[in-house]
Formats: sequence, C-alpha cells, structure tokens
Amino acid sequence: METSINFEKITRCFENADKQKRSFLYEFETYELLKNSGAETPPPVLFLEKGKRLDDEYLSKMIGNKVVLKIVSPEIIHKTEVEGVKIIENSPSKIRSAWRRMIDEVPDKYHTWIEKNRKSAPQNYKKLNNKELLKKISSDIKGVLLCKFMPPDSDAFGNELIVSIRCTREFGMVITAGLGGTDTELYAKRFRKGQAVVSASTKQTTGETFFKLFKNTIAYKKLAGISRGQKRIVSDGQLIECFSSFIELANHYSPLNTDAPYIIEELEINPFAFTDYQMVPLDGMCRFIKSSKLPVKKDLTKINSMLHPETITIIGVSETKMNFGRIILNNIINSGFEKNSISIIKKGPKTIDSVKCIDQISDMKKTDLFIVAVSADVVLNIAEELIEKKLANSVMLIPGGIGEKEGSEDMAHALTSKIESAHLNGDGPVFLGGNCMGVISHPGKFDTIFIPEEKLPKQRTSAKKNSAFISQSGAFLITRTSKFPMLDPSYMISIGNQTDLTAGDIVTYIKDLDHIDIIAVYMEGFNDFDGLNFVKAVKSAVLMGKTVLFYKAGRTEEGKSATSGHTASVAGDYMVCESCVKQAGAIVADTFSQFEELYMLSVRLNDKEINGRRLAALSGAGFEAVGMADSIQGDDFSMEMAELSKETTEQIKEIIKENRLEKLVDIKNPMDINPAANDLLHVSITEKMLEDDNVDGAVVGLDPMSPAMQTLPFGVRKNESLDSDKSIAKLMPELFEKTNKPLVGVVDGGKLYDDLVEMLEESGVPVFRSSDKAVLALAKYIEGRLYAKEMINMNQ
Repeated sequence: METSINFEKITRCFENADKQKRSFLYEFETYELLKNSGAETPPPVLFLEKGKRLDDEYLSKMIGNKVVLKIVSPEIIHKTEVEGVKIIENSPSKIRSAWRRMIDEVPDKYHTWIEKNRKSAPQNYKKLNNKELLKKISSDIKGVLLCKFMPPDSDAFGNELIVSIRCTREFGMVITAGLGGTDTELYAKRFRKGQAVVSASTKQTTGETFFKLFKNTIAYKKLAGISRGQKRIVSDGQLIECFSSFIELANHYSPLNTDAPYIIEELEINPFAFTDYQMVPLDGMCRFIKSSKLPVKKDLTKINSMLHPETITIIGVSETKMNFGRIILNNIINSGFEKNSISIIKKGPKTIDSVKCIDQISDMKKTDLFIVAVSADVVLNIAEELIEKKLANSVMLIPGGIGEKEGSEDMAHALTSKIESAHLNGDGPVFLGGNCMGVISHPGKFDTIFIPEEKLPKQRTSAKKNSAFISQSGAFLITRTSKFPMLDPSYMISIGNQTDLTAGDIVTYIKDLDHIDIIAVYMEGFNDFDGLNFVKAVKSAVLMGKTVLFYKAGRTEEGKSATSGHTASVAGDYMVCESCVKQAGAIVADTFSQFEELYMLSVRLNDKEINGRRLAALSGAGFEAVGMADSIQGDDFSMEMAELSKETTEQIKEIIKENRLEKLVDIKNPMDINPAANDLLHVSITEKMLEDDNVDGAVVGLDPMSPAMQTLPFGVRKNESLDSDKSIAKLMPELFEKTNKPLVGVVDGGKLYDDLVEMLEESGVPVFRSSDKAVLALAKYIEGRLYAKEMINMNQ
C-alpha cells in the first residue's frame, strides 16, 4: 500500500529535540510525527508548560464539554498509575486548577510508586533516593498536555490497540500490534501465543502481510466485530494503512539505512482508540538516536575452506599426552583425512602420530583450515600472525575464555577489532568460535570435535546425511547426536561465541549446498543484527524447498529495562525471535525433546508429500486412539481427524471381517482395532487409510504387548520373532517405503521392546514411545511444511 509520509517534517521533529539535547519526543511531538506519517490524524492538543501563566483565552481553545489532561515527562510512561491522566469539565478555571494540582501532586505519587517498584524504575532514577529522587522527578516534569476528549465507540474489552516499532539488537526494526491499553502486559501473559500481540521484522514484511498475521489475534476479532456482541469499529484498510506507515517509518529510520539522519529506537502508540471509524491515539512515546554501528562484511566463500579443506594445520597438540589437540588430531585422521595434508605447529619433534611438525607459524605454508587448541591467553598473538602473514583461509578457535568469561572482554574486543580490520581491507581468514567444540564434516572427511572416539562413536548408521546441525552450544550438539545416532548429520558445526562467523553467516553458506535438505539450529543469542541476517537466510532456504528447524534457549524477560514503553513487556526478546524465525518459514521447537523429535521427522519424512492436516490414527489400545485425537490441537498447529471415504470404510470393513473381528471393531477414525489384531492387520488397515484421498498422514500404535503381535526377539517367547517376515518390524518399513504420505509408528512399552524400536528406526521408520508425543510432533511438523509450501507458492 502506498503511504504519504513527509520524512522532511518528521526529521525536523527529531532535529528540534536533538538541539535541546533530547533523545526523545514529548507526547505532543509524537502526535505531530504521526500526523506527518500519513496515518490517522491525532486529536487536537495544547501544551501547558510548567511555570507559565495560562490566560483564559488560551485555555478556551479546546472545543467540547470535556477535556483530557496528561502529565508530560520523559520518564513517566504509565501515567494512570500516578494519577497523571485526568478527564475534567472544559472550563479555564477547572483546567487551571487541575494543571496546578497535577504539577504539584504527581511527583510525590511517582516517588511513592518507584519506592515500591524499584526494578521497574527508569534507569535515571535507579540510584536516587528520597529528596534527590523527588527533585529529579519534579525537574523532569515539563508540563501538562491538554487534549480534546474523544469518547470511544465502545468501552468493551479488546477495543484498544497497541502499535509500535522498535529497534532490536538482534533483528533490527520490529513492528508489534495487538490488544492495547493499561492491561496490555497482562493480556500478553494470559492469552495463548499469538492471540494478544504479534510481531514481525519490518524488513521481512509489508502492511498487507503483517495484517494477515494480525487477523489471528483477539484484537482483530474485537475490532472487526467478529466476536459475539461486538460491532466493527475500524476497517481493514485503515489497519493496513496504519501498519504500512509504521513499517515504512521503521525501514527509513533504521540502522540498516545508511542514509538515515536518525534511528527510531522506539515509537509506541498505546492505545489507539476508535471514534466514528477514526483511529485516535490516546498516548504515544518516541525515542531516537543518531547512529548505530553495522557489522563488518566478510568473505563467506572462505567457509568452504573451513568445511571442505584440502589442508589442515593444528597448534596445541601434545607429544606426550592425549590433550584436546591430540584428540582432535586423532579424530581428523580416523575420519579419513590424508595425513600428508595435515601439519602440526610444534617445536621439537619431527612427527606426532606420523603427522609432520613445523617449529613455528612463520615457517608454515598457507593452509585452508588452521585449528587453535591452545589456551585463550595466546590466541590474540596467533590470530595477528595468521592475519598479517596471510597464512590461513579459515581459523577454528577451540579455547573458551574469549568474551564469555568475566574479565576476558578486553581480549575478545581486541581480537574482534583485529579480525574486523582485516575484513574491512577485504582480506584475512574467517574465524569460527571461540569456545568452539569443533566441526564434523563428512564431505570434508574430518572431525575436530575434541571428544574421544570411545565417548562419541563416529561410525554410525548409513543415514542419508542430508542435514546440517548448527549449534551455539557444543555440548547440545554432541548430546543430541549421541542420543539419536540415526540422525548422523552431514555437518555438525559448533559456532561458540561467534567472534567472527555467526549463525546467519553459516546458514547463508549451508543453504546453497545441494545435498543439504534439512538445517537444524540451536541458538542462545545472536550478534548485533545477525538475527535479521539469519531470518533472511532461513527464508531463502525455505523458498529453495529446504526444511529449517530452530530452537532458541534463554527465554527470560530480558530487554524490558532497555525500553521505556509497553512493547518490550508484551513482545520480549524471545517472542520477537520466535515470531521472526517462524515467519521466515522455520519450524520452531518448544522444548529440547521436541527439537529432537522434529529433527528426526524432518530427516525421515523429507521425501514425503505434505498436502494437508487430515490425520488417520489407529491402535489396538483404546487409550492410544483417544490420546491421538486429544493431541491434534495446539497453540501453533491445528490438525483434524480425517473423515474416511465410503470406499475406504467398506474396504476396511472387509479386512476386519476376514480377521473375524467385525463384532469387536467399529470402523471410524481414530480407530481402535482391538488387541486381537495381528501385525498384518495393523499394516493392511493403515495402508487402506493412506490410500484414501481424504487422509494426509497416519499415526499407528503398534501395540507391542499384544499377544497377537510379533514384537519380541527370537527366543523370548514361543513362535514369536522380530525377524519373521510377518513381524511388524518387517511389514511396517515396507509400507513406509511404499507410501508417499507421512507415516509414524508408536511403540508404547518398556525396555523389552527396544529391539523392535531399533529395527524400525534402522529401516527409516519414525518411531515414538508415546502416542500423544507422536501426534503433537507430527502435527507441528506438518504445519511447518504446509506454511513453507504456502510461502513457495506465493513467491512463484
């Protein structure tokens, strides 16, 4: 949608505030900004400055029977909590009286509020007490804003709207909209995810696209008159126009716009109220800064040298003991990397483990990958020598204590500065780490993870190796793959502190590798603006038909003290991260175990067709069938039980009759096929369900304890063997290979059935140990794949 923003006048607003040494706009200035943005016209206002004489003529300018008075202070955001808002009779005497009382009483009330809520106090007030605090509060109050009283069309819940843009450290400019008013934080906490407020990266959305997201909120249902007893009070076009204006403002006054004279740190209107189809801002605030440093660009093609090196050099290998460097050396050799393409920086010995040693760095030839496995205190000198003498294309920093440990910040800063200077000159290697556990690259035939072979066996199953696993935590990387060796990613990359190479950089490179279909990412935090680079890379990968799986750790309420308004409270760091990554097309896991399950499904179901949300479910255990049906709805997914066609119903009825179970089994979905059903019956009915055009996928309880099922190894029970051609361990993989729809098995039983699970998993069948987890994970996976499919169709 086209907007009519007068950037010249808006910039002048910032310039006027800047001349007064302010980094914020007063509320009336924020309304002027809105007016010049082409959005809804704010109500008429007059500024009643503190200490000025106010004559009757000036105070009589506002029309109407009532007026609104609001305290003006850069530090008082929640005005109602300190009686900083009053609705009074519109007469000069009443206005003058209320104005004087507010100037006099609000400082005491705000002082009392701060003493009770120290954690929520503005940064400028945190260290002040008693008289100093009261004096500072009083001096910050500049006056009172006199506003025209505009009664809303409805006082009902949900008829106020918050809209904001703010500059986040990780994702740049972000827009947020949802339920507004004084209780907006409460709504965000109490309502289901995505119901109260929604957020998006302004670089990755438009007014129309964000409106589609907003339509899922309770706020929209209230404003559009969709909920019972409500009437529409704003048009869709008005909302799209408002969102488009805010997004264009954000992208213009953004740190990513190098021509921007100022950067909007935060612009918030809370709330917009609605009068006669007008969007009326009732409160607003804006903070801005002059400039912001952007990350230095680097040559990402050098990541190829890190993941597919022809030569490797290591420093930190012990001649006498199995230290980290020696373990890394052995793992590289055991992975099949040619010994004559490896060298060790070590003065004294000629070789270690038949690999040649070089006395010092200055004597080496340029290498593709240089691995640093020494203590942190010598890393800076090594990096400087490698950079200055141009001796490496890529460097892997194994040691910790470079930035993440208290007291190491100066060293980390010096290292980063050195690396950035080299990048600015268009030279220098790319650095992975520090605090990096290492990399396993099957295509590169090397393993630099410093875990001994006995602790983390590297020879695993003959998996497709069509995935890349990127993790900020090395421990998370190895524990997941230790628990689920069948995953066996093509690449396992521990990125550590992201001193140079970031998550966004790695995904940007990995997404273009033809043999990679799945990218799984665990993150704890992004570097400045790298969240935005990351979601750009994720979106690009998804549009190429790849699946991206994401888990974000660190879901605390950080960031609230860094912003002045409501927005950080209702759209905190994790919520913004989850929203941006999900909108880019990634499947976002809620827990560690769900990440593991979704990763397994992504690998196993990558070649299956995902056409809809209609699920078929069957089991010989009634509780499983019911549990499956109970698990098809969630905060961010919605499946439905498929309605079987008449033809399918008749075919299943015939199969049931052939097995003499017609008196015990009802043909429905979910289907309880009775404990008397054998292996072949389970598979036959599942096959008929999957052949039905009304069915998009199936979950099957394999009833391991049923006496009719072949679920035990040979010799445990008479006439029963997993190796039998009639065993579910043989029949299920055949059906899984045959069908083009997603199929998941459930083995709900103890350790006795581990052999069954192992056989099914080795055959490529996704297996869960409980039906509810199976349905939940499959539903979330299908929802993610369908969203990606929709994105691809929209971009064709």
